[in-house]
Amino acid sequence: MKKQLMFAAVLAAFAGSAMAEEIVVYSARAEQLVKPLVEAYKKETGVDVKLVSDKEGPLMERMRAEGSNSPADILLTVDAGNLWQASKMGLLKPVSSKVLEANIPAHLRDPKNEWFGLSIRARTLFYNTQKVQPAQLSSYEDLADPKWKGKLCLRTSKKVYNQSLVAMLLSEHGPVKTEKIVRGWVDNLATDVFADDTKMLEAIAAGQCEVGLANTYYYGRLMNKNPNLPVGIFWANQKGKGTHVNISGAGVAKYAKNERGAVRFIEWLSSDKAQNLFADVDMEFPVNPKVKPDPKVAAWGSFKHNLINVSNAGARQAEAVMLMDRVGYK
Repeated sequence: MKKQLMFAAVLAAFAGSAMAEEIVVYSARAEQLVKPLVEAYKKETGVDVKLVSDKEGPLMERMRAEGSNSPADILLTVDAGNLWQASKMGLLKPVSSKVLEANIPAHLRDPKNEWFGLSIRARTLFYNTQKVQPAQLSSYEDLADPKWKGKLCLRTSKKVYNQSLVAMLLSEHGPVKTEKIVRGWVDNLATDVFADDTKMLEAIAAGQCEVGLANTYYYGRLMNKNPNLPVGIFWANQKGKGTHVNISGAGVAKYAKNERGAVRFIEWLSSDKAQNLFADVDMEFPVNPKVKPDPKVAAWGSFKHNLINVSNAGARQAEAVMLMDRVGYK
């Protein structure tokens, strides 16, 4: 009888700890994009996921200030440059996971396995379909050609997405050629730079300029609202090394209190079950190559990725910022 009571007590304690399991996610991804994932994970596993939402900069500074007292189990954010920075600040820890290695291509995760891409966003070319034929377009480098003088629109260089793109160009071409390319972009500008990709795409539609660079999901959002806008998508550098891609992704916090739970959650986010939930809600591409994108996203066509590891978006970001300042890219 005593043994039965002890066994029952152990079972009750185990059940209680399982019910009490919680993962704390510091998230710089828009809360409305993350909540459906949290709810789906809790429904499937019973595990509570607590979200702490803010911009990536304040979140990383908070984690650094909290140190070993930080409640964060996971940092979830956008852009490989931000994840690289978090790793550089000592906020993340390496993870050994066969699941993540199988689900996420090598160029979309940290070489040290401190962070992992969970969705893909390409930064590629967009054009006014009434003024430009796709045959006139080819590459990022070609946008520096004088034939685009007064026809190019760009978002500000102050945004991490453009900093990461130039960092990736530096990794591919080196500083001399990259500076020539970016200087050519500046020389070809039709107007002042824009605060965001949406305004820039609207300027292309309005005929203020004919071509520009943007993240694919901004195009998807805009075309959902107004499918008749004369703006087309063109996959850059398909005859070269491929279109530059970036990610949103996550890493396990250095002082995670629930490391095993954090790894399981990131593994689940990379799985067939969750990839469409994660990517489709913001019209991104799944990072897991076994998962098909949303039909609206798939309609843009398949494309060849540039396979340079996205960690270069962070590693060469400071160099990219200085280069853009040097050539007058505001």
